[in-house]
Amino acid sequence: MTSMLSDWAREFLRGDHVAVVSTLNRDGSSHLTTMWYLLTDDGTLVMSTPSRNQKVKNLRRDPRIAVCVGDAARSVSLYGRVSISEDQALVRQDLEHLVERYVKDEGIRPQVSAALVQQSRVALRFTPEKVTEFSV
Repeated sequence: MTSMLSDWAREFLRGDHVAVVSTLNRDGSSHLTTMWYLLTDDGTLVMSTPSRNQKVKNLRRDPRIAVCVGDAARSVSLYGRVSISEDQALVRQDLEHLVERYVKDEGIRPQVSAALVQQSRVALRFTPEKVTEFSV
């Protein structure tokens, strides 16, 4: 495990993937879900989700998070503690960047962003404390 993202991991994480996010339920079991994410230049992972989702409830209780991004032959797993922000200016900014990354049709991006902003959302951010990389 390393605490810094390698150039390979940065390039891979900037590819066309979604993340599998793991949080801890109250009973200690894993809660898994897929999410859009964005890797910033400083190595922070940015995500956004409705504030009522189970993962947000879990993260408010226990901020530990694990994220895995992979394909058939490679993966990067990241571990750390997430910060949750309800600042709607930040939420909107993050959503715009996520929509730009994942919605390929530029013509519908404004509608997608508007629909997502209408949800009561939070911004999730974390800088990985540990990273594992796998490649065949």
